[in-house]
Amino acid sequence: MDYSQFLNMQAELSLLAVIVILFVADLFMCGDGKKGVYNTCLPVVLLTIHTVLNICPCCQGAGEAFGGMYVHTPMMSIVKSVLAVGTIVTFLMAHKWLSREENLIKQGEFYLITLFTLLGMYFMISSGHFLMFFIGLETASIPMAATVAFDKNRYESAEAGAKFILLALFSAGLLLYGISLIYGATGTLYFDEIGKTLTLSNPLALLGLVLFISGMGFKISLVPFHLWTADTYEGAPTVVTGFLSVISKGSAAFVLFTVLIKVFPELVGAWNQAFMWIIIFSITVANVFAVRQNNLKRFMAFSAISQAGYLVLGVMDGTAQGMTSLVFYLLVYMVANLGAFAVITTIEENSGKINISDYNGLYSTNPKLSFLMTLCLFSLAGIPPFAGFFSKFFIFMAAFKAGWHWLVLIALINTVISLYYYLLIVKAMYIKGPGFTEQKLVSISADNDRVMPEDGPIPTFRVDCYTRTALFICVAGVVLLGICGVAYNCIDSFSYGLDKVMEVCTGCCK
Repeated sequence: MDYSQFLNMQAELSLLAVIVILFVADLFMCGDGKKGVYNTCLPVVLLTIHTVLNICPCCQGAGEAFGGMYVHTPMMSIVKSVLAVGTIVTFLMAHKWLSREENLIKQGEFYLITLFTLLGMYFMISSGHFLMFFIGLETASIPMAATVAFDKNRYESAEAGAKFILLALFSAGLLLYGISLIYGATGTLYFDEIGKTLTLSNPLALLGLVLFISGMGFKISLVPFHLWTADTYEGAPTVVTGFLSVISKGSAAFVLFTVLIKVFPELVGAWNQAFMWIIIFSITVANVFAVRQNNLKRFMAFSAISQAGYLVLGVMDGTAQGMTSLVFYLLVYMVANLGAFAVITTIEENSGKINISDYNGLYSTNPKLSFLMTLCLFSLAGIPPFAGFFSKFFIFMAAFKAGWHWLVLIALINTVISLYYYLLIVKAMYIKGPGFTEQKLVSISADNDRVMPEDGPIPTFRVDCYTRTALFICVAGVVLLGICGVAYNCIDSFSYGLDKVMEVCTGCCK
């Protein structure tokens, strides 16, 4: 056996090393009632080192392992690094929540389960064979269900975990059935070999494509496969909701793109028609229901469904520019959405409030949090000069260049509609003050860290250093990615010059 092939799996092996170290640390530092010894620093530092080490392979060529079942390309390294940064931000956000008395003993479990989910996504992203793809998918999905139900003593969390795992099993069944049909039509499970033999006239191929899109539609929360999203997001711990809305969705969207252009290049017309309607309904239905929400987690769930529609817009026609736009959109969406969830998590941990109406007058007591939340919401809405505007611009440009002019027009109209419901939160924080005055402040803590107005807005509180770091990373991304095009140009160079996936794409879509 040639062990040198493992050098192409640097990201997976280094992440596995992080998991082993954390497992040993959890075993010896949290056992025998040694609560509180295990903290956020160790997993964050280890995952940061892992991320830095794996940014370098972006400058290397493509490679493979296990006879082509595992594939490495520079673009895949970029996506893995983006997901790793999002996981670091999630760990920083989770510090205060994991510092609760009931969660202290479970800190190590949370980090390990989350990293196993990330490891599964890594394998799914680098799959060149349907068996590797499905192993990665399930390695990510099962631990994710455990994180959704992490607050096992809360009825809502247990219910959300049950709904998620049941529907995940159903979607996995659809995927497996579709894969079996594809295997029956071609006699192989290798992506490249399937793409050479599938034809539009093969009915098994068409049915396999439909089932594959249906199964992946669940993972990305696309309409009509979105019905689990709002209930799961509401019931899961808020930190887990943020992770689920960005990391899971981003990895699934990238894999969907790569599998379509490798496995179904001859069926591009069929999946274009399918995604055309899926995108329209996802963006429109999500916008309509988001306006009706008061619970912020349900609100962000429908926002995530809408954002998924924009994300998948880059898949249309499978062009190299679409790939670049999709990855850049994922990066921008990650920092903006996690920034918003960092604020939501902080406010929930300090006040227990989670509704939009609870944010009335927030600016009068927590002006910095209100400002940061506004920046993230403006980016999600696509307001210039923030990064969300440019991510939407690039993905619209890719779809427009591919010839989907009227689809871009519908997406633009829905973008204007989305401004309304994002600004509802801004309105609550800055305009809908409940008659707050300083004379009504009543101190409720000995050290004056928190003050509560009588019948007033959310109390003033101090944000811990971990959450401040997470907010700094997210807001820096929202601002810098909006005024600096280096990130997009870097991704663009990999998509055109080095990525083997794009070579296949440009060859079959001419």
